[in-house]
Amino acid sequence: MGTVLTGTASWTDKTLLQTTWYPAEATTAEDRLRYYASQFPLVEVDSTYYSLPSEQTAVLWAERTPDHFTFDFKAFRLFTGHPTPHRSLPKAIREELSSTLREKENLYLADLPKQLVSEMWDMYRRALMPVHSAGKLGAVFLQYPRWFFFSEDNCKQILESRERLPDYQVAVEFRQPSWMNERNAEKTLGFLRRNGIAYTSVDEPQGTRSSVPPIAATTIPDLAVVRFHGRRKETWDKPGVGVEERFRYLYSEDELSDWVPKIEHLQRETREVHVLMNNCYADYGVRNAQQLSLLLQRSGVPVTAAG
Repeated sequence: MGTVLTGTASWTDKTLLQTTWYPAEATTAEDRLRYYASQFPLVEVDSTYYSLPSEQTAVLWAERTPDHFTFDFKAFRLFTGHPTPHRSLPKAIREELSSTLREKENLYLADLPKQLVSEMWDMYRRALMPVHSAGKLGAVFLQYPRWFFFSEDNCKQILESRERLPDYQVAVEFRQPSWMNERNAEKTLGFLRRNGIAYTSVDEPQGTRSSVPPIAATTIPDLAVVRFHGRRKETWDKPGVGVEERFRYLYSEDELSDWVPKIEHLQRETREVHVLMNNCYADYGVRNAQQLSLLLQRSGVPVTAAG
């Protein structure tokens, strides 16, 4: 039987900084991370989805958090098939691009020479090593887009990404329901089990073309992941909706309580369960993370304390 770690998908979201959740004296990035880590044992670093992290920043993250704090990292969007603005690539990589690629507003993984792709994977892996060396790296999240369908070729792509990160645990999240429909769910989970990849269970709006069912499942003995995205059905698939609007949802206690037995089931089958609130609008995420932690404790589920 394992333990449950709760947290949020960001500690620097601008709408959170506009609330009174952080103490008035927490005026710097260091202050805010130290305070966050006094409240939660876990955080997801969302910024690594938008650009490659720097090794020095990772050193500071490790230094500014308690010994048993855990970071999960989202993989850079280029690696998981999302459109990636040219400007978000490292300068050294941009300088090696052909003139044709430099003119494109967005790039995809298939657009780039394999050598440059390998260089970026190495940059990403090396940048996270200070956190890993400090014993604080939980997993790297590979979040695939809604056009990433269940297929043999896409399974191979997942394995290729897994092989790029030999030092780190990897968890996969799908935004395409074909992976977890009645026909393919067991195939998907079996594939992840055979290859030592954690499945990410999700709570998200249901009834849309990209809705993945809220199935709580484990695929490896060391880690299970649950991410809460809110239930704003009207904005989930709507084009042009910003992150703030898409995830602006405050869970009720009843909605969170429905997940308590599911998380308890995961906890009985894995060493750690990482439960992350991605409804990062204002203080919704931190409020719901603290609320869910209390509900789990009241049910007798082992929950890791902060600090």
